[in-house]
Amino acid sequence: MDDLTLLDPAVRLDDASVRRGGRLIWSKANLEVAAGTFAAVLGPNGSGKSTLIQAVLGTIPVTHGSIEVLGQSAGHDGTAIGYLPQRRSFEAGVRVRGVDVVRMGLDGHRWGVPLPWGATSKIHAAKVDEVIDLVGAADYAHRPIGQCSGGEQQRLLIAQALVRSPRLLLLDEPLDSLDLPNQAAVAGLIADISAASGITVLIVAHDINPIVDAIDQVIYVARGQVVSGRPDQVITTTTLSALYGTPIEVLTASDGRRVVVGQPDAVSHHGGAHGHDHDHHQGSRG
Repeated sequence: MDDLTLLDPAVRLDDASVRRGGRLIWSKANLEVAAGTFAAVLGPNGSGKSTLIQAVLGTIPVTHGSIEVLGQSAGHDGTAIGYLPQRRSFEAGVRVRGVDVVRMGLDGHRWGVPLPWGATSKIHAAKVDEVIDLVGAADYAHRPIGQCSGGEQQRLLIAQALVRSPRLLLLDEPLDSLDLPNQAAVAGLIADISAASGITVLIVAHDINPIVDAIDQVIYVARGQVVSGRPDQVITTTTLSALYGTPIEVLTASDGRRVVVGQPDAVSHHGGAHGHDHDHHQGSRG
């Protein structure tokens, strides 16, 4: 991996196909994500978006073709990958501190409890403090995570995914279940981290609006296919309406921001519905 350069793709799918439970999820996918790219993974529920993230992570094998990640086959070495799975929240009674949740990203085999002695423990503590500062969570990191708001919890979980200094960050619906101000704040945080550090980011999103003006690439998963393009190619009224099979408008606000109106997933999300099928429970969510 050390000889990977910014000219090499961080992620490459070559004629890749995936099956789950005997069902073909998507097939013959060809895709490249350049190093340092902030890419959004879009598509209808159940289309295979989360499956794509898990295949890149190496937890789901391809049944045909190949996936190369940071210069090696997917799943060969995950130490350079940060991963935030689909949204999970902590009950109010959970007493584990936010800082210890972040620490789990380094030494989860000890459930985030740092060893009291030795130089390694001091180095780890410094790294944990660094990423907590990076995501702006210092003010509440020492509170029980169950007492943190949804947006605060998500920032701490992003810090956990960053604590090993990954070169690739895989985020599966990190904005789901957050209110609109927190969606915008967390999306801006991710964009800033990607731009400042050069980390490649793949983010699965239901609602493209919080990130539409920050992303470099759109990966669209639907009807058993994986296609990609620049935002100006994909985030258009004509293209999105054709991809989703329903009328969708892309408007330009007075300040120049693009606003997508009529996304099926965004409508159900903002309506408070949570009828999504979950990959990690049922193996069918996209």
